[in-house]
Amino acid sequence: MKIAVTYENGQVFQHFGHTAQFKLYTVENGEVTHSVVVDTNGSGHGALAGFLAAQNVDTLICGGIGGGARTALAQAGIQLYPGVSGNADAKVAELIAGTLLFNPDTVCAHHHGEHGGTHQCHSHEGGECRHGHCGE
Repeated sequence: MKIAVTYENGQVFQHFGHTAQFKLYTVENGEVTHSVVVDTNGSGHGALAGFLAAQNVDTLICGGIGGGARTALAQAGIQLYPGVSGNADAKVAELIAGTLLFNPDTVCAHHHGEHGGTHQCHSHEGGECRHGHCGE
C-alpha cells in the first residue's frame, strides 16, 4: 500500500489543489516501511491525480478537495479520505489501525465575486466517518 498525505510543516494540508508537497508512505504488513516528502512542482488540481498515480499511490488523506479532483482520483483508482486535519504521521497510523476519522462530504468551493476571490474549505453536516462507516 502506498499512502499520500497533502503535507505542510508536518500537518495535513487543507486544500488538495494547492498542495505544494505530499508525504508518501509505503506500508507493508501494517507498518510504515518508508516515507518521503515530494514536491508537486506546481502541479494544479487536475494534474495532481496523475502525479499521485505516477507515484503508485493507492490511498490519499487530505483536508478539503473539490469535485473535479475527486473524479480524477476515482478514475486513477485512488481511495480518498478527505476532511482530515492534524499531524500527518499520526493520521497515517490511524488509517493503518482502522481508526482514522474523516468526512466524505468535505468539499472545497471557490467563490470569485466582485469583492475579490475567496476560498473556503469546509465540511457539510453529517458527522465524521471511520473507514466509511458514517454516523457511528
